[in-house]
Amino acid sequence: MPIPNPIVLQRADPSVLRHEGTYWFTASHPQYDRIVLRRADRLEDLQAAEEVTIWERHADGPQSHLIWAPELHRVGDAWYVYYAAAPDAVGRADAPGAAETFNHRVFVLENTAADPLAGAWTERGQVDTGWESFALDATTFVLDGTQYLVWAQQDVAVRGHSNLYIAPMADPWTLAGPAVLLSRPEHDWEVAGFWVNEGPSVLVRGGRVWLTYSGAATGPEYAMGLLTADAGADLLDPASWTKSPDPVFVSDPDAGQYGPGHNSFTETPDGEVVLVYHARTYTQIEGDPLWDPNRHARAQVLPFDAAGRPVWGRPVPDTRPVPASTTLLRPDGTPPD
Repeated sequence: MPIPNPIVLQRADPSVLRHEGTYWFTASHPQYDRIVLRRADRLEDLQAAEEVTIWERHADGPQSHLIWAPELHRVGDAWYVYYAAAPDAVGRADAPGAAETFNHRVFVLENTAADPLAGAWTERGQVDTGWESFALDATTFVLDGTQYLVWAQQDVAVRGHSNLYIAPMADPWTLAGPAVLLSRPEHDWEVAGFWVNEGPSVLVRGGRVWLTYSGAATGPEYAMGLLTADAGADLLDPASWTKSPDPVFVSDPDAGQYGPGHNSFTETPDGEVVLVYHARTYTQIEGDPLWDPNRHARAQVLPFDAAGRPVWGRPVPDTRPVPASTTLLRPDGTPPD
């Protein structure tokens, strides 16, 4: 039976983790000032689930503005949230001729309790990625005993706003080796509006590593790209990866879904892969798109062909009501008083 969509209203950059039968959800809050968690036994129950704030932005300093794209991960016996934060909300250029970016860096929270809503969250600080520049959208995965971090960061020597990098980890907040460049904006679809590779997510299945990411500006041109590698290859060697020249998941006017991207992967209780992503239902955005709250979290089963390759398909139409205005809703999706 199809998953009712959206699964959560007004929550962009959705991250869903299924752990011991429970779905855990986090995403960018439209006010960019906190990190929230929800839990439910079914994906379709996440909208009605209580939303709990587990961390709030600092009053000042490097974690005081624009809290973006948290991801919840279980590594070993602890919970980790990777997120981006900035000392201000001002776009800037790092060098002459560089693309204007914000001033984010990647940070980590840790919780060693069995229940991430009951235990205490400890700040493990900024991840030292090797150089100081706009950095965001960190994700992590463990393969053959090695934990890897994949993230987006700007290099002023490379044209564009952000590239994708990978590195091994010594622990969940410390890299064990230098960053390796995996992908930069180069194809026409990746440079529509902005030169962007961001929002990586990793799926290991059938002896392959499927690394999705998002590119372009965040309007209807926003789309998902794909890098692939053999699971037994040296993932720190760029030659191990093959990049698709075309996007694999794009806007679909027939379904009324625009700018699908910044995805994560989870699974059904039966073990089917589920693609989680955000999208808008319109193309005309009033004011700064950053503050338009109507990027809703969506989910759909991701089928695979006989060769074990994902069949990405198209964004599915909504089956639940969506807001007709940009008013911020309550966490349960109801209008404010």
